[in-house]
Amino acid sequence: MRLVSLGSQGAEVSAIGLGCMAMAGVYGAADEAGSLATLNRAIDLGITFLDTADMYGRGSNERLLARVLRERRDGVFLATKFGYSFAEGGDLLGIRGDPDYVPRACDASLGRLGVERIDLYYQHRVDPSVPIEETVGAMAELVAQGKVRFLGLSEAAPTTIRRAHAVHPISALQTEYSIWSRDPEGELLDTVRALGIGFVAYSPLGRGFLSGDFRSPEDFGDGDSRRRGPRFQGDNFVANRAGVERLAAIAAGKGITPAQLALAWLLHQGPDIVPIPGTRGMVHLEDDAAAVEVSLSADELAAIEEAFPRGSAAGPRYRDMSEVDR
Repeated sequence: MRLVSLGSQGAEVSAIGLGCMAMAGVYGAADEAGSLATLNRAIDLGITFLDTADMYGRGSNERLLARVLRERRDGVFLATKFGYSFAEGGDLLGIRGDPDYVPRACDASLGRLGVERIDLYYQHRVDPSVPIEETVGAMAELVAQGKVRFLGLSEAAPTTIRRAHAVHPISALQTEYSIWSRDPEGELLDTVRALGIGFVAYSPLGRGFLSGDFRSPEDFGDGDSRRRGPRFQGDNFVANRAGVERLAAIAAGKGITPAQLALAWLLHQGPDIVPIPGTRGMVHLEDDAAAVEVSLSADELAAIEEAFPRGSAAGPRYRDMSEVDR
């Protein structure tokens, strides 16, 4: 696994990271033992970039990572996020980015993770009721106090990114990006590149759909949040499945898996793009990690574009898109 620069402030991460949300039970029952084994195997493979958030499992995912970090903190570039606030009973209260909340959220994450410093601290979603300058100003204080090394934003709009970056350098923007979610192409990618901000692509496999493992909406279990996703229902599923089958044919002709093709495509979009596929299992982890070795020719990239062109995905990414691109 090679290391790459993330942004222009000195952050260095593995070319492919590991998104840890799937370990928190969002796609079915959590498997603690399996998740711990997968986390340790990821580090063994040279995947240094681990991504979590305080909302994943209402803090349980950060506590899971803590069990690995006790022994292997030096081998990890640790990213977590704040922004969603919850009542003591676990009910979602809303998005918060006010300066009073930011340090409290950070201290809570540090406690759950069992670390003294977070490498990359993101605002998970922009709070429309608080000027971004105030939120980033409070985040900058965390850097000054040594609690955080680098700052990031997630699903922020170009104007918001520019305003935030003027307060304190932003090292990374995390936004969904994959063959079937190509909204970042254009102004958003142009903005972060002009500012020297790295791009972290979450859901680079379309929440696992681009792996080709799902042939019917019924393949998602009762506890799987994807059952409610617009792209995984009815006619949308059928249309999107057809695109995945075309990608799978290209992958088969190259002797790789559809997931490896999807990740290799992302890596070919620029050295500043770092995908963070999520998985709970060892087999998928090792498959994903091997994507860094896949080269794609100009003809192959053109074939991928023809198989699944920009804008061809059926259905929106979320049922409610109001929290993104703010």
